[in-house]
Amino acid sequence: MARNTITIGIDLGTAVTRCVILSWTSGALAPETLAAVSTPTKGVRHGYIVNLSDAAQSIRRVADLAEKEAGIPIKRATFSLGGTSLAAETGLGSAIISKSDGEVTAFDVKTALTSAEEALELRNRKVIHSSPVGWKLDGKETPSKPEGMHGVKLEVKMLFITCLSQHLDDLLSAAGEAGIEVMDVIPASVAASTIALSDRQKAVGVMLVNIGAETVSIAVFENAALIGLSVFPIGSTDITNDIALGFRISLEEAENIKTGTSLAPSYPKRKLDDIIEARLSDIFELSDGYLKKIKRSGLLPAGVVITGGGSGHALVEGLAKDMLRLPSRVASESILSQMKGPVRDSSWFVTFGLGFMSRETTNEGGSRKGSGSGVSRLFKEFLRQFLP
Repeated sequence: MARNTITIGIDLGTAVTRCVILSWTSGALAPETLAAVSTPTKGVRHGYIVNLSDAAQSIRRVADLAEKEAGIPIKRATFSLGGTSLAAETGLGSAIISKSDGEVTAFDVKTALTSAEEALELRNRKVIHSSPVGWKLDGKETPSKPEGMHGVKLEVKMLFITCLSQHLDDLLSAAGEAGIEVMDVIPASVAASTIALSDRQKAVGVMLVNIGAETVSIAVFENAALIGLSVFPIGSTDITNDIALGFRISLEEAENIKTGTSLAPSYPKRKLDDIIEARLSDIFELSDGYLKKIKRSGLLPAGVVITGGGSGHALVEGLAKDMLRLPSRVASESILSQMKGPVRDSSWFVTFGLGFMSRETTNEGGSRKGSGSGVSRLFKEFLRQFLP
């Protein structure tokens, strides 16, 4: 009888905390969803934990709901990390080939990767994710990881996603207070890309824009590698605030109007669209500014894919296409329909992405393989400060 692998993802968002439990059967094309639950978040602003106890309670509440739905206890999980402290930094590393015949080995690759991280100046920051952008062997670019090739000097260009040390420590502490061990921490937009983007899109060039409650995260891929990531302190809550100010109404009523659950005749559609368009324009202007920074503005053949709770307005696709000068579309939830269990909208992509990425670093027996992020090591370092 096939043995199932269980993976658990928890997304501590600014407005909503979500948890999924996935069951993977060997040979199956997609996992079974044992639980997919959510609860309002407390203690988080703009992706940062501002009240540790409230954040821990949010994690514990969603875990309790998931445990009840799935019928299994949650002892460990993979978590997402968002917030404007996330930043992408480039590092260069190299290694002299160790074998006498010049064959590149896994040891040489690891040496080059390590030297790239050691070259970073990480003042008050920690690496939570790393991705090779390109390789060179004896000064010539190689199309893939060069193990088995022959040469003298191996070079690598790496993209490191870092965050403020306190930002990560607070998440680890909140999870620990909730009684859950952190198996890994993954940038939210990287997790979402696992669900929202295809391998072909990542190969030819694409940008993922995740519009959350108080932040917008973008991740840029090219040649199947992550080449850029940024987070902006703006989100769909700002649209709600603008509507409340524009019509002089309560925040609750403004939220209902934004989501389309309420639209009284006294609120002109043209004025409403103008308010929403102004804030969305700010979001896409910031996104294009980042593309210009990494020299990819208007140069991504697969265009822009938009996800998150703020992606549902009818103006989003057209405005993104006009402002970014790229093909643009809201992400399809079709991949989630392949799994047994309830279908969720694109605001669940981060959480399901965590469940998918967890499987890549989990054996059938439940033990962990190295994910490259070093978070398990960081978690142990974090706990060590409380030991006598």
